[in-house]
Amino acid sequence: MDTTPPLRLGYADSRFGQLHYAEQGAGRPLLLLHQTPRSWDEFRELMPLLAPHRRVLAMDMVGFGASAKPPAPHTIELFAAGALALLDGLGIGRADVLGHHTGGAVAIELAATAPERVGLLVLSSTPWTGSRYRETHANGPGVDEAVPSPEGDHLIALWRLRRPYYPEPVTDLLDRFIHDALAPGVDPAEGHRACARYRMEDRIGLVKAAVLLLGAAADPFALPALAPLREHLTAAASVTSAVIDGGTIPLMEHKAAEVAEAVTAFLTR
Repeated sequence: MDTTPPLRLGYADSRFGQLHYAEQGAGRPLLLLHQTPRSWDEFRELMPLLAPHRRVLAMDMVGFGASAKPPAPHTIELFAAGALALLDGLGIGRADVLGHHTGGAVAIELAATAPERVGLLVLSSTPWTGSRYRETHANGPGVDEAVPSPEGDHLIALWRLRRPYYPEPVTDLLDRFIHDALAPGVDPAEGHRACARYRMEDRIGLVKAAVLLLGAAADPFALPALAPLREHLTAAASVTSAVIDGGTIPLMEHKAAEVAEAVTAFLTR
């Protein structure tokens, strides 16, 4: 009989306003940070797989989902401050952290800013936002950037921009992406702009936690970042890597069982 507590949703008060989160399980906290422009829903399949041995918390980061929406421009530093604010609001002094895509950059900043608050660190499909990344993204992110149209053309544009990088069958996964991209107050491209502003090379050397670099074999954007991330994690207690076969940009939903296996092995070693 499964005795894992059911998933519950809640809000925590913070200096940014209310922060929305999902929670399941009990024990040592594990904070999950999503990609742009998603929400806690990105981890819907993963949470029950991790919850039997963990208190799993998946937040809507500041500016996303049902959390508070500060005015743009947004920054990775802002998102990290929002993650700390959630931990403070829930009375959590220290947590392990998993971040996916944009959430991985936020996890790096969180571990650099408050190393005493971060236990183990999982960086999943995390971009390397060095000087070349900033140069190539200086004129906008391209992906998830669509001008709102009275005819709804932007809905098709958002779908088609993501469509080539999603596994079959795509409809359910892309429906969930579109739902989050159209959440009130969310600019689906602003999180990508935040990544393009972030000087990761100035911060990653401050990360002291043990790190798991998690890659998706079919993610052409993030997989090449594994090598520079490893190279620049110079102060990390340890760095290990795992690449999930067939993994794509929606790695958390599409390959939840494989992600859970790799993450659980790292967290319980």
